[in-house]
Amino acid sequence: MSIIETLQKNKLRITTGFIVGIIVLFGVIIGGIPLMLMSLLFSFWCSKEWVQILNNKGFYPILSVILSVNLIFALVATFNRLDLMAPVIAFGTIIAFLAILFKGHQPYIANVSTTIAGFIYCGWLPCHIIMMRRLGTDSLGLLSISDNLGLGFLLMVFFAILATDIGAYYVGSKFGKIPLCPVVSPKKTVEGALGGSLFAILVALLIGYLINLAWYYSLIAGCLITVFAQLGDLSESLIKRDAGVKDSGTALPGHGGFLDRVDSYMFSAPVAYYFFKYFVVSHTLWYDVINFFKAGLKVVGL
Repeated sequence: MSIIETLQKNKLRITTGFIVGIIVLFGVIIGGIPLMLMSLLFSFWCSKEWVQILNNKGFYPILSVILSVNLIFALVATFNRLDLMAPVIAFGTIIAFLAILFKGHQPYIANVSTTIAGFIYCGWLPCHIIMMRRLGTDSLGLLSISDNLGLGFLLMVFFAILATDIGAYYVGSKFGKIPLCPVVSPKKTVEGALGGSLFAILVALLIGYLINLAWYYSLIAGCLITVFAQLGDLSESLIKRDAGVKDSGTALPGHGGFLDRVDSYMFSAPVAYYFFKYFVVSHTLWYDVINFFKAGLKVVGL
């Protein structure tokens, strides 16, 4: 199949992906309140789809609790009060138990678990996008573009995931033979995964060059982003497979639901954020790791 035929076949998917990509890119570049609002929009739809998927399993997570905790997560991340994240998770967990307790809807344990998992998966994990955007700056950037380290890092994540999707699709459709994870996602192949990874690493190196990031940091970041993006995709497929649904929803023509579109960010954003925060922006963790191994060597007499 030629490139033209492929584009025509996937016209709806490409159009939807382009529109969503522009919206995401706008939020990423502007940052601040626009990024928070964009994140809340995606979080709202992902949470609704999460509840709908779990309903197919006979579980009834409380959507109102998930959305409320997600809103607080987004506010805390936007205003850089990360010290409040632990209390939010703690009280969100308590509220989830109480909501199920007084609602009295069986099965209790599954409903509590899926409510907590809902605001962690659809709220806490995506918040790392907001947190990453704020790396290297103390300003909120309400009405102006704040050019900082976080913007460059987030653009690297955005384009590396895009390259992963494109590379995996085209390499997999042309050369794919070995199933990657047939039980969860029969169409994905090892060749496609490797192709997507190669594309992502090359893009990460290019973005890293443009933002003056050392090549070895870009290489590591590219590997982490593409690997965890694909693991995030497979994990969402696992949830859908277990619930017996093909797509998480129908909100995005050609893609399914919002969870189908943003699943790659669920794992890759937190991993990239902590890598950039503790190994690139601050080197203290490097020193802690080195000192730990030095102490271990002294203990064994080396």
